[in-house]
Amino acid sequence: MNVSGVGKRFGAKAALRDVSFALEAGERVAIIGPNGAGKTTLLQILAGSLAPDEGTVDLPDAGWVPQRAAVYGKLTVRENLQLFARLEKASPVTVARMLELTELQGDEETGKLSGGNRQRLNIAVGLLGDPPLVLLDEPSASLDPAQRERLWAFIATLEATVLYTTHDVGEADRHADRVLVLADGELLFIGTPDELSGDRDLETAFLALCAGS
Repeated sequence: MNVSGVGKRFGAKAALRDVSFALEAGERVAIIGPNGAGKTTLLQILAGSLAPDEGTVDLPDAGWVPQRAAVYGKLTVRENLQLFARLEKASPVTVARMLELTELQGDEETGKLSGGNRQRLNIAVGLLGDPPLVLLDEPSASLDPAQRERLWAFIATLEATVLYTTHDVGEADRHADRVLVLADGELLFIGTPDELSGDRDLETAFLALCAGS
């Protein structure tokens, strides 16, 4: 799974410049960076919903989970899964497996779910096609600490490779095998959290790296 020389412009602004990296099967990779770094733009390109202006993307079909939940509040959990399963041409067995994986009640109205459970359903929708790669944009945004921990425990059970964006450097430290640091559309670093932090805490090392970009 390779991304090579990806660039993207919006008018005169370069959102991404010559971004290259590879992903290994089954790993968890966090993309961190300040606001406007190009994190969401990169995920949209990897998901195929946005075309790059430069470079190539050699990735399998991915499950794309945007930050805003793309589920219907007035449908039940099961009805949402069944609806999106039909769109993905997934089997009823897959719907049952997603209900088991999320540990959600199928008959519960989606609009009444907690933020954490709603996000688990959102991720389950992205998994219906059984993708080998899952792209998560700020999966824990707006969740309280307990909801975040339950969500990350759920993500840890996934067999797919997971690439996610986060503003929380601590989440990258705890839950990622490797981190990608983006700033002003450029890839400044790729490696393990320990390689980035060195003898400092990860947030201090991250801020220093971005300040020097």
